[in-house]
Amino acid sequence: MPRWSIALSLALMILISSCKRQEVSQTAPSQGGKLRMVYIPKNTGNPYFDPLVDGFRKAASDAGVDFTTVAPATADATSQLPLIEDQVQRGVNVLALSPNSPDALNPALRDAMRRGITVITVDSDLTGSEDARTAAVLTVDPQTVGQSQIELMGSLIGYKGKFAILSATTDAPNQNLWIGFMKDTLAKNPKYSQMQLVEIAYGNDEPQKSTTECEALLTKYPDLRGILSPTTVGIAAAANVVEAAGKASQIMVTGLGTPDQMRRFVKDGTVKAFALWSPYDEGYLAGIVGPQIAGGALKPVPGAKFQAGSLGPREFRDNNIIITGPPVTFTIDNIDQFHF
Repeated sequence: MPRWSIALSLALMILISSCKRQEVSQTAPSQGGKLRMVYIPKNTGNPYFDPLVDGFRKAASDAGVDFTTVAPATADATSQLPLIEDQVQRGVNVLALSPNSPDALNPALRDAMRRGITVITVDSDLTGSEDARTAAVLTVDPQTVGQSQIELMGSLIGYKGKFAILSATTDAPNQNLWIGFMKDTLAKNPKYSQMQLVEIAYGNDEPQKSTTECEALLTKYPDLRGILSPTTVGIAAAANVVEAAGKASQIMVTGLGTPDQMRRFVKDGTVKAFALWSPYDEGYLAGIVGPQIAGGALKPVPGAKFQAGSLGPREFRDNNIIITGPPVTFTIDNIDQFHF
């Protein structure tokens, strides 16, 4: 073999070896052997994600995992994309996120998985594109959320009259899935035949936008009986608008919110009842699952059961979905028992 051919072969071998070392380093543990985990919420300024981050921190502390969190300023469909790409380049081992879109982020997430990164969706999922993540930690069964929200709205308005939904963004995977089950429940259950869903508005999970959309609903539908907001930013905005308009006795506000956020409205009678699960437990569960998968101690297979730290036993359902727990309805009678 000519000397130039030998030299070229050696150069190619060195280059390939270097590339392989770089690729492996993408998912290598930090110094000291700790796995690295990041959580990317939908956006900053949303109080729902605060206890969820606290749950992650507790799980990471218990497991001896390095943890950080970073969020985009807005909940736009692609706002998380540069953060995902940055964390992949930083060599994170577990990338957990609450996706703002079921499809816009998928190429980047699939690339992360090809690099050996464990991708966990939390609170919302990549419905229809489950191959773009390793597993999903969800609140409760989505059908249960949709059905229970309609029942709660119905119980507050006597199962009769017009109501509107104030959601997050048009691309929000979890809200859209829940709303789909809400519509299905309204259409198929005769118990709700006299309830009329007049509009679905979108506040983009921004306080001002949600306020503006809610004010428009009150103007457009003077006989509106209820506003159902399955998002913490939206329900707080709706409560503020209804309270300011002096229409708390006419328009029932309900949906999904945190006790600390909604306590004042419950105590002054603006909101009679709303629901949520424990976002802290959800973050804790995801923070336990991700490192176990990344470290090889847990294989995500439907039907596989495992111990989720202090939460006790859990199992993977179809599409590697793990359910955190049932929703809780908060009223004047029990809200002071909860602080998150």
